[in-house]
Amino acid sequence: MTVIKNYDDFVAALLDAGFSIGAGGGDGIYSVLPWSWNEPPPYSTPVRWHTGNPDTDPWEWRMRVLEERDDIAYAKLFFKKSGFITREWYPYFLSARRGGMSFEDAYYEGKISNTAKRVYDVICSNGALPLHAIKLVAGFSREDGSKVEAALNSLQMGMFITICGRQQKLSKQGLEYGWHSAVFARVEDFWGEEVIDDSDIIDRDEAIRAITDRILTLNPSADKKKIARFIQG
Repeated sequence: MTVIKNYDDFVAALLDAGFSIGAGGGDGIYSVLPWSWNEPPPYSTPVRWHTGNPDTDPWEWRMRVLEERDDIAYAKLFFKKSGFITREWYPYFLSARRGGMSFEDAYYEGKISNTAKRVYDVICSNGALPLHAIKLVAGFSREDGSKVEAALNSLQMGMFITICGRQQKLSKQGLEYGWHSAVFARVEDFWGEEVIDDSDIIDRDEAIRAITDRILTLNPSADKKKIARFIQG
């Protein structure tokens, strides 16, 4: 077990692993942080959630990797929960999840809901947007909240969009206020088109085998059915 005592330890362990469930036992697969915010760590460490300390608070690390690095993605990626994937491994997951399929292909095959298409179209037309702006521009009402959340989850799990930062609302005077909202972008805009090109040359079965082998290296006792769900979303 890699001892994580600060942000730099976390990044080094994540880059070495290639991917990780956000925290808390790893759901039977793997997590760089094998305990959640309400559990004691399995070893001596100053790491604690929700302290606001950028060096020892994992809640801050989610955004630090997006704001300070260009080789780690963070989003709802595994079992509809948050997780991280490095640039090295991202094309493998893209191949496994999308299999070379474009958004339009997935939509016309019935794999994308109409709500998810509205969300995706707004991001395509306007670039990266915070959640509150997506709802406003797309014309969603408060009653649409659960549908929008489900759409965002499905688009992240399908690896069509990803979180790229956070942003507060702006007052009429241009001042920030309120809670931060996650900002979403197309995967191609977050990484660059090269990530799609890289995934297209990886056969889907090859990608699944490579990720499976990596999981079993990280966690030899991982269940095969869980592995399949983890990889294919």
